Amino acid sequence: MTEALATARDVSEERTSLRRMRLVSVLEATTLLLLVFVAVPLRHLGGLRAATSIVGPVHGLAFLLYVWVLIEASSAGGWPRREVVLLLVRAFVPFGGFLNERLLRRREAALADASRPERSV
Repeated sequence: MTEALATARDVSEERTSLRRMRLVSVLEATTLLLLVFVAVPLRHLGGLRAATSIVGPVHGLAFLLYVWVLIEASSAGGWPRREVVLLLVRAFVPFGGFLNERLLRRREAALADASRPERSV
């Protein structure tokens, strides 16, 4: 019984980690889009230097948080190296973070399905 509780706790912690990773992925993707499609054009076309000096550091912090959460989640969950590299590379591409969120959502759903007890009929 104790082993089952420990396993349930591990699954719960991994699901929490995946939810956090999904949230940070969307945050990082949104700040990248704001930087690339709003702040940079405002700077170069409108001469508004403040746009990039505000959005740039915000995105930088969001990206560092993303990398930190990715390292934390992948090291705890024993993720395949290919998947970790894919999640990292996509973070550099506009809209890539939203693709990452979908991948993480599928991973979370698979984990939830695997942790459900099988019902006998």
